[in-house]
Parts: sequence; C-alpha cells; structure tokens
Amino acid sequence: MSVTIETVSPRDPQAVGLLEQSHALMRKMFAPEDNHFLGLDALCVPAISLYLAAYGGQAVGCVALMRAEGYGEVKSFFVDPGARGRGVGQALLAHLEGVARGEGLTWLRLETGTGLDAAARLYRSRGFLPSGPFGAYEESPASLFFEKSLDQDR
Repeated sequence: MSVTIETVSPRDPQAVGLLEQSHALMRKMFAPEDNHFLGLDALCVPAISLYLAAYGGQAVGCVALMRAEGYGEVKSFFVDPGARGRGVGQALLAHLEGVARGEGLTWLRLETGTGLDAAARLYRSRGFLPSGPFGAYEESPASLFFEKSLDQDR
C-alpha cells in the first residue's frame, strides 16, 4: 500500500479528528505555555495549507505549511499512532518540501517538543538541522528548533 496526500480544509472531518488527537497529546505532554499548536480557526487562513495523508483508504496523518517572510513553517504535523512506521511521516514531509520548493521558499523551519524523540529523528533523517528560536518563539527547555535549507539540489 502507498501513502496518498491531498490538500484539505482544516475543517474536513478527517482532518479535525487527527488535529484533535494531536492537540490532546500535546496538552497531555506539555504545559499550556509550552504548547504552540494552531487551533482550527488559526489554520483557516490563506497563508496556511493543510495536507492529509491516507494509507489504505484511511486518514492517518496531517501536516500544515505556514508561509512566513522568506520561509515556511512546518505546523500541525501528526501521524496516528497506529500508522507509524509505515512511511507516512516521511511522505508528508517530502510532500511539504516539494510544495515549499515549488513556491520558491528557501527554508523550512519548525518547533517541536522535547520528548517527541521519534519526530526529532524523522526531522534529522529528512535533513533538518538543529537551530534556534525563530519568528515569535522564545528559547524554552520544552522546545527544540530545526531548519532545512531548500536551496540545495535533492
């Protein structure tokens, strides 16, 4: 089976289900001041696109691209626990990188939480390097920051 990815509204029922799972996990793992996820209303703006991954006909993951001044930010990245290890995360990030390159963005940046070790390994495997806070983020012991240059040929 292969992973299929499509652009969806954040209000798509399948996307809402995945986003709710992600938000519940973040609330369980991190204090409110250390949560940087975007709610549905915040995701429904022109500068953000949400991508939904399906595996075997089931929605199993999502990721959003938030366009900022000169870079794209990876947001709302989540893979259903039952679908992990099947290449869904790799496929979502590869898709997002392709979209960002196609739009002329030269960097992808992201913030993730400490303790999300599998996510950090995945980012590193895709060529993301540790970096510092960007945008409105501040240094925090609960946050890790990564970035990837999209200028290089791949």
